[in-house]
Amino acid sequence: MKLSVALFFAGLFGALAAVFILLSFGTDYWLLASETCHPNPGGPVGAGRGTAEGGDVGLQKCSSGITLYHEGFFWRCSFGSNASDDNLMWNLWFTNQPHSKVCMQAYLFPFPVSHQTHNATQYDSAIIYRGFWSIFMLIGVASVVLGGFFIICAAPFASARLYKAGGGLFLASGLFLLCVVVMYVLWVQVLDVVDVYIDHKRATEGQDFHLSLNYGLSFMFAPIGIFFCLLAGLLFLLIGRTVQIHCH
Repeated sequence: MKLSVALFFAGLFGALAAVFILLSFGTDYWLLASETCHPNPGGPVGAGRGTAEGGDVGLQKCSSGITLYHEGFFWRCSFGSNASDDNLMWNLWFTNQPHSKVCMQAYLFPFPVSHQTHNATQYDSAIIYRGFWSIFMLIGVASVVLGGFFIICAAPFASARLYKAGGGLFLASGLFLLCVVVMYVLWVQVLDVVDVYIDHKRATEGQDFHLSLNYGLSFMFAPIGIFFCLLAGLLFLLIGRTVQIHCH
């Protein structure tokens, strides 16, 4: 009876883990960003982006609109909007998102790194960092899918080895995806890539440039999936050990 209850909850947690992890992996809303640049009407004329006169290169004038970005594992997309930062989540998920967006592959090109805003060393380092992030993500997703397959195969035969293998894969998936979440937080909050991007924009477009960053639902799905994944992995390992003891 106790084994049946444990199997039920382990299967439930494993299914929830797979759902949340696949949603996090398949949707491109790990990061939500908005760029605004509101020029000061009373400011000096030279505060805009400008043309070269007399050998001096002026700053490019700010545009009054807002550019919205969302990024995930597969794609990084951007589109224009006239909404305020307070409505960023609403605009990205429900209203005013245009049918045509400018998207680029995000496997090795995380926001906001580009050749224009970062030097060659920073650009190469970002690609390497994103490469490890992508590899960890793929390993985590593949592990939870393979672990679920092992558990499905173990159920009809009450195989202790398959239960243990499935539990180990769930634990491995949770640990790799935990690394993915930590690396993403470090990228946004700790490393200086965002600050370098802001400094470059303010140097070229003026001090009124502002960048707002928010974590999206894809990012929020990941910790939930990790929690269920680790819990399911521990339960399946315990079930495998219990089945093995009963068999002997």
